[in-house]
Amino acid sequence: MANVLAVLEQRGGVLKQVALEALTAARQLADASGGGGSVDAFVLGPSGMDVSELGKFGADQIMVGESDELSLYQPDSYAAATVKQVQSGDYGAILMAATAMGKDLGPRVAARLDCPLAADVTAFEAGDRLTVSRPVYSGKAVYRLEITASPCVISVRPNVFQPIENARDAATVKITPPDEEVRSRTIEIKEPGKARLDVTEAPIVVSGGRGLKEPENFNLVEDLADALGNAAVGASRAVVDAGWRSHSDQVGQTGKTVSPQLYVAIGISGAIQHLAGMRTSKVIVAINKDKDAPIFKIADYGIVGDLFEIVPRLTQEIKNLRRA
Repeated sequence: MANVLAVLEQRGGVLKQVALEALTAARQLADASGGGGSVDAFVLGPSGMDVSELGKFGADQIMVGESDELSLYQPDSYAAATVKQVQSGDYGAILMAATAMGKDLGPRVAARLDCPLAADVTAFEAGDRLTVSRPVYSGKAVYRLEITASPCVISVRPNVFQPIENARDAATVKITPPDEEVRSRTIEIKEPGKARLDVTEAPIVVSGGRGLKEPENFNLVEDLADALGNAAVGASRAVVDAGWRSHSDQVGQTGKTVSPQLYVAIGISGAIQHLAGMRTSKVIVAINKDKDAPIFKIADYGIVGDLFEIVPRLTQEIKNLRRA
């Protein structure tokens, strides 16, 4: 494995949490491969971005392309700029987060470079050959892929590689993004009415299911998320299909895959499609009145009982603890 290019995300000129996760994974990959490979952090965005902390998390060099036209993710422009950077250096791997942007950008870059793509990776082993792993079959098995081609594109699952400081004296280099024929353009991003973390990036996810009975009862989920702090609100497919929550909140095989430090499932029975999207969470807490619900088979902690009694009491106890 030669050098690694870490393609990092920003929003509004501010680096996202997944950027540091991707950079940490890139640093670990370069170090595990031996041979003294370096890590270049690659960031596209508006003028005036603060990228000074990237050296603290393992970047040997910081490549920055600034343009107000790149403030939002632009598929054609981002792909062209990334490919140009790869072709200008000796990179064995191009690494990014498996977010909405990474899932769109990764295949574009791999296609233009005619190289392999390993998506949604949760672990890797480096040495003479690079082997990556990712859950498959709704999380029931782990797929291990040996990559022999160079370069290769790898996207890593959010919340799996936690940011680790590994300070380097990183130099910042300004680059000029290439002109690219634009076939489509992102013109705006509409945020939800009540701003919350994205479920794929939040360290805590509190999800609700049909056990809540009515959409108005999702305030129990939201109140618990607010009490815990730094938490996102998720939902099962059943309630999304019923129109209770937007698809952006859906966790599961046909929704989003999450790996938070804490996942709280409220009134969710645990259909295989839902488990596929959250079973890699570090700690899983389930609250359900059905003691035989499948969710309890993978939960670290389970509470059998009426969620309408349990959740408000749990929320109040957490508030009391945080005030103490």
